[in-house]
Amino acid sequence: MKKLHQISALLACLVCCLMTGCTNDTKNTAEKEGVETVLPDSPPEVTVMELKAQTFHHELVSNGKVTAGSYVDLNFRSTTERIAHIYVKNGDHVAAGQRLADLDTYTLQNRVAQAESSLNQANLELKDVLIGQGYNPDNMNNVPAEVLKLAQVKSGHDRIKQELELAKYELQHATLTAPIGGVVANLFTKVHNKPTSEPFCRIINNSSMEVEFTILENELALVKRGDEVDIVPYAMPEISARGTISEINPVVNENGMVNVKARVSGSTGLFDGMNVRISVKRDVPNQWVVPKTAVVQRSGRQVLFTLKDGMAQWKYVTTGLENLTEYTVTSRDLEEGELVITTGNVNLAHETKVKVVK
Repeated sequence: MKKLHQISALLACLVCCLMTGCTNDTKNTAEKEGVETVLPDSPPEVTVMELKAQTFHHELVSNGKVTAGSYVDLNFRSTTERIAHIYVKNGDHVAAGQRLADLDTYTLQNRVAQAESSLNQANLELKDVLIGQGYNPDNMNNVPAEVLKLAQVKSGHDRIKQELELAKYELQHATLTAPIGGVVANLFTKVHNKPTSEPFCRIINNSSMEVEFTILENELALVKRGDEVDIVPYAMPEISARGTISEINPVVNENGMVNVKARVSGSTGLFDGMNVRISVKRDVPNQWVVPKTAVVQRSGRQVLFTLKDGMAQWKYVTTGLENLTEYTVTSRDLEEGELVITTGNVNLAHETKVKVVK
């Protein structure tokens, strides 16, 4: 019995020794792996560029809306006659002077005929008045102006002549023509209906389109008249157009925004009212320009690393202008000609040894 207790004690000691050994081996292995992870076998690889003053291609992006540079809303003069013909539809291109629609002219032609008949009658009455005054109506040059004027009023000649001119004018404008070349828009009236007080249609001169957009107050110094802009519709990104800034409204609204207009170059397929993305491009000379990948955040500040004696040097910078891929930077610690690390800098620390690759 005593011998059995001794054997059990020996087995327990053996198990404890084995477990302790395994635990220490596991711990040592984990510590070793952790050290190998923190301390890489070779220096991190980086790419560099030489810092030098160059022209920065600045790009300011905004949202805008396309507007027609010029357009005309057209109405029939008469709203009592029905529309007899419509020769165009929305989206049609028309030339200046092209016929768009006609009114039924039966009543208008009768008014002209009646006015002409009334004028003939008035001419006879005018002659009778002049004869009664002792003047020869066949020789109007000998009739004093005061007498002739009184005779015209008494016979109704002037009033009926004005009525005839108005009737001819309305007949002439029973045919609607395009005063300018462009595209037909907002045509909603149907044949056999009477025109309303609303415009019959609009002719948009799509060869002189404009875009209106806004910029922030602090961006005002970055744009000027004549700057180039790129225009891309959100609904049709495959269409692109170019333009130049034509107007900058010298007023800052309550939201701190400034209204800007740009004139679109050429025929582009843009529609009036279309929502577009505006990119204002301008070249700014003598700037330190670095890729956006060169600037990283450290303790809430912007930092880039330069290369000196094979080691990364930590330097605080301030970014200025930006476009899609680049920043302009300023710093009291930077000098012209330094090598700036552009990639591989995410996990760098000050005076870390690095390996430069192409």
